[in-house]
Amino acid sequence: MKKNIIKILFISASMLTGGLVMNSCQDSIDIVQEGEAYESQITTVSQLTSYLTGSVYNLLEPTNANYLTAVLTDEVAPGIGSGGQEFQLHRFFLDSNDTYTSNIWANNYLVINRVNHLLEVAKHVTPAVGAETTTYNKAIAQARAIRAYCYLQLETYFSTDMKNENALGVMWLEGVPPDIFNFSSPRLTNKAIYDLVKADLDYARSVLPYMSADTGALSSNTRFYASKDFVNAVAARYNLYSGKYALAKQYAQDVVTNVSFALTLATPMTSTAAPTIGNAAWNSAWYNASTAFNPYRRMWGDLDRGEVIFSLNRLATGAGGAIGTFYNTNSSAITGNPMWFWGKNLYDQFNVAGDVRKYAYVDPSANPYLSLNYFVIDKFPGKPGSPTRNDVKVFRLSEMYFILAEAAVEEGDFTQAATYINNVRTARRYTGTPTTPVYTNKQTAYADILKERRIELALEGHRYIDLKRLATIAGVAMDRNPADDNVAVSNLPNGSYKYTLPIPLAEITGNPGMAGQQNPGY
Repeated sequence: MKKNIIKILFISASMLTGGLVMNSCQDSIDIVQEGEAYESQITTVSQLTSYLTGSVYNLLEPTNANYLTAVLTDEVAPGIGSGGQEFQLHRFFLDSNDTYTSNIWANNYLVINRVNHLLEVAKHVTPAVGAETTTYNKAIAQARAIRAYCYLQLETYFSTDMKNENALGVMWLEGVPPDIFNFSSPRLTNKAIYDLVKADLDYARSVLPYMSADTGALSSNTRFYASKDFVNAVAARYNLYSGKYALAKQYAQDVVTNVSFALTLATPMTSTAAPTIGNAAWNSAWYNASTAFNPYRRMWGDLDRGEVIFSLNRLATGAGGAIGTFYNTNSSAITGNPMWFWGKNLYDQFNVAGDVRKYAYVDPSANPYLSLNYFVIDKFPGKPGSPTRNDVKVFRLSEMYFILAEAAVEEGDFTQAATYINNVRTARRYTGTPTTPVYTNKQTAYADILKERRIELALEGHRYIDLKRLATIAGVAMDRNPADDNVAVSNLPNGSYKYTLPIPLAEITGNPGMAGQQNPGY
């Protein structure tokens, strides 16, 4: 009997073994990330929140999508430590057997399945009045917010056209199916998925406080739990992708207005002990994994929150993948066996005097080899005790400014759109003042927005969908350099069916409800 991916996930959820780890939620996420909970043992609010942490937050893994985006687009080039991994993907050999495509599908539905189990067992948990009821309600709201995010991820990669409400979206998993061996679910229209996602977000928004106002258990004052700001960031992104620009603007502005922080600054760039940019003493201080003093660098090294709205906690040892190992085997250095370098044209775009990303994105050990295009990726520099592990930044404030810029373009307010883009560029300047761009029409505006998104959001999973959404209207295309591969380089043309991922073969063949619903071209 054939089993689709979802059946396997249902089975794994129903066969969880081992007892609950009875740490507090804060302990489990900040001190020791616990294992998965055994659902039949969940009878209290404390156990419910432990399950939320161990079996929902800890399993969320968007790095497969981020990596596929990097390799499939124009963000990276093969490194000197490469053994040929994912070269087929880099050269656009993409089909329904692709590992990372299957991982994106399976991980998001795994988390959705765990949320559904949580919501089901929560029906049998009765909280005490007062603080425990608040914690219970927040657990339900956070779970539904995470489910909405997972559906946004799935729609982003597997819907042919998110702006077309009648186009096929993905399948909706409701509750816990009574018969997992005869499970069958078709893909629904985008509108059907959007309506259900909106319901999750509306509920979560009605319960969760803003980060700045949150206290107590499951406090979203830490960036590792969903807050109202996270909910609105999800809503801003999904409304942008689906072409609902007024709503995208509303929710992005809500985030900008209500978070307790601003765009992370590029200064100070020097210190008393390291006054000269680029020399050995400065490199030692600026790139230090424990004591780096530059705010932008500290954000990427997880020493400060910076402008991060929501991220996934990656302790030096604990749950979740090591994002840095996708690009550097051992460390982000020329001696760390780099499997991928920055793509040449992308490097040229951020290698700009006065821009902090010139230094934050490239390890200084690469400096003697830059003429060879050895641009060692250092956006994930590791953290003390683990040179390849960093928190996964899911939403940052700069993205909200980009969303506001696109909404302004659609309103015909090119001056305001340019101001939003310049806000980000100004924050990234450590010396001098960037010239505010002048947009005369949609094409010039979107070309510049796409350029800044390419730089600021590099390796964060945006470039693939950005090219699909914006390249044609911006009058640009994928932009690989001839140096970005060791064979003749090509670029995926605008409008290619490969800007939508195939439904994994295991799902198509094992799920009768999806018969005939594979994406075009596959």
